[in-house]
Amino acid sequence: MSSGQGSAGNVIAAICSFFIPGLGQLVQGRLLLAVVQFVLAAALWVVFLGWIIHLWSILDAALFKPRS
Repeated sequence: MSSGQGSAGNVIAAICSFFIPGLGQLVQGRLLLAVVQFVLAAALWVVFLGWIIHLWSILDAALFKPRS
């Protein structure tokens, strides 16, 4: 199975990030980015701008290409 962009793993990660920002990155093993996205989304939802980070989290998980 391909581990590149569009792979089943990226689709699952994007779905995870849809529900909780940063969860997809955590599933992909990118802990620091997962924490940053979760904290930013939580902080910005207070002023109703969390959707920006939430969308970034979903797209980042879906388009992630691991380094060879």
